[in-house]
Amino acid sequence: MVTANKLLHLLEAFSTTWFLFSAAQNHHLVFFLLEVFNNIIQYQFDGNSNLVYAIIRKRSVFHQLANLPTDPPTIHKALQRRRRTPEPLSRTGSQEGTSMEGSRPAAPAEPGTLKTSLVATPGIDKLTEKSQVSEDGTLRSLEPEPQQSSEDGSPAKGAWLALPFSPGLCSGGWVLSWKSKLPLQTIMRLLQVLVPQVEKICIDKGLTDESEILRFLQHGTLVGLLPVPHPILIRKYQANSGTAMWFRTYMWGVIYLRNVDPPVWYDTDVKLFEIQRV
Repeated sequence: MVTANKLLHLLEAFSTTWFLFSAAQNHHLVFFLLEVFNNIIQYQFDGNSNLVYAIIRKRSVFHQLANLPTDPPTIHKALQRRRRTPEPLSRTGSQEGTSMEGSRPAAPAEPGTLKTSLVATPGIDKLTEKSQVSEDGTLRSLEPEPQQSSEDGSPAKGAWLALPFSPGLCSGGWVLSWKSKLPLQTIMRLLQVLVPQVEKICIDKGLTDESEILRFLQHGTLVGLLPVPHPILIRKYQANSGTAMWFRTYMWGVIYLRNVDPPVWYDTDVKLFEIQRV
């Protein structure tokens, strides 16, 4: 359930209007997640009741995507909201501002002793490679579609943008070019079938515990109710400097923290430190 909720939270974050309209390739992230959900619903419905339940609970996200605004005034308003200074994250329950007994505040680094930088994150199109399962069970790579433009210079319908973003691109026609391609049919049909059934069970039995709903979903079926299954699409990971640095940092963090008792790092040059932003 934790994993299912995190996936839905990702979709909720990626589908906010200011995020979708603020960069030319941001909508690809929504496409990727919808592909995952569709593959699971069509081919692995059994055993994924937690995800189905999370989709039902967060159904408003999918309805908002289906009704995504395409008029220039609304798009402009969403982009203006992005330019405002973001509010600081709530840290309820944290101990920021207090220090442990015996600790000392971090001393400023001497000039020339500390230089941190982040490797530029590659474009989304460089992170995955799209392939399709053919009838004989073999994988077939799908070449990316060439970039096309219409007469007025805006991307043609269905075109995948790979250009530096500029506010001029964020027009109603640009949004329509990819909104009409959002693979929402399977999920909307699932919601159309299951939401009334779940609501009826909750009302009839006065349910306040989700375990009964999950049990109902585990024994349910959507055979014959969903659209014709789409071809299986598989996206293979492509190595790149951005994710390589993330994996390396994460793995060393895990290795260090899981080996502090017994203190195998004692009296060695391996140190765990934190860079504080001033």
